Amino acid sequence: MTEPKPEQFEMRRLESLSNTIFGVAMTLLAYDLPKAAVFTSAPDWNDLARVYSGKLAGLALSFIIAGVFWISHHRRLVRQPVGSRGAVILNLFFLLSIVLLPVTNGLYTNFPLSSAVAVLYGLHLTAIAGLNAWLWWRILGGWRQEIMASMFPLLVFIPGTIVAAFAPHVAPFLWFIAFGGLLIQRFYVGPPSKPDA
Repeated sequence: MTEPKPEQFEMRRLESLSNTIFGVAMTLLAYDLPKAAVFTSAPDWNDLARVYSGKLAGLALSFIIAGVFWISHHRRLVRQPVGSRGAVILNLFFLLSIVLLPVTNGLYTNFPLSSAVAVLYGLHLTAIAGLNAWLWWRILGGWRQEIMASMFPLLVFIPGTIVAAFAPHVAPFLWFIAFGGLLIQRFYVGPPSKPDA
């Protein structure tokens, strides 16, 4: 590997930061669960299901989304051993969007039937997917199969957010479709291209 130029950054350092950020954000998704309800007496199974079922579904959705984007981010950084200042700044904005995931997830799991909250959550998911696709575009420099896999969640989150404005209870089912990008990646993308010598 050649020495990075003074204006370039080693992306493995960004990878270390991103692993920490993803880990903390994914852990914080569960932080508010025990505080979700205060029971006046010992809860039974119906009480637990009533209070926590929606919150656990929201937690699972956000955790899976964060995991999918962590995998994509890791794969992307492997292809880019060094990056420009612009690439690092764009990656930091992407990581900021991940840091904010527990905030919008907390709102969404507490007010799942609010169209304003569902739209805010959908816009946040769209922003994460958009930044991810933009970062892939910067690395690959054109339309390739990897771009299609990174664009798929974006193309799902946009209509899902529009649906959330009118039917917030339906939007999560659409957002789960975004994981089809994994199938695109798994079955339609060939072996990774070898780096240029």
